[in-house]
Amino acid sequence: MKKIVIFGNSGSGKSTLAKSIAESENLAHLDLDTIAWQPGSPPQRETPEKSKVLIDAFIEGNRGWVIEGCYADLLAMCLPYATEIIFLNLPADLCIENARNRPWESHKYPSKEAQDANLNMLIDWIAQYPIRDDVFSMAAHQKLFDGFAGTKTMYTSNRRDYL
Repeated sequence: MKKIVIFGNSGSGKSTLAKSIAESENLAHLDLDTIAWQPGSPPQRETPEKSKVLIDAFIEGNRGWVIEGCYADLLAMCLPYATEIIFLNLPADLCIENARNRPWESHKYPSKEAQDANLNMLIDWIAQYPIRDDVFSMAAHQKLFDGFAGTKTMYTSNRRDYL
């Protein structure tokens, strides 16, 4: 059974690709955004310990799965179980274009308007991807990719021949 981890910058197409693979391969899907944050405002990261419990429960509860996100610390918890990884390493300008065209993510925002209210902040965040040095950075994702010994693919454009 396939166990796939997908990662990359915000707006790189992680959710779109993960949903497509999950549907076509009949795999469970976990968007790490749904477990990485505590409820409330302003947003605060969930503790790594609590996130690990949720990740472990998902992995143990599903024979095959797709896990996607931009959190290198959480992704590292998934990699020992993965059969395959996909790094969506698109240029920031393509990620920004994707973010501008993103459909409403109802599991994250109460409305499309609420989602779009964060668009300028998101665009700034996306643009900083190559120069950040945190768990959301290109450097952190490259390290995950380089260290994975199994099947791995890197995409650098919106054109993907995965499915």
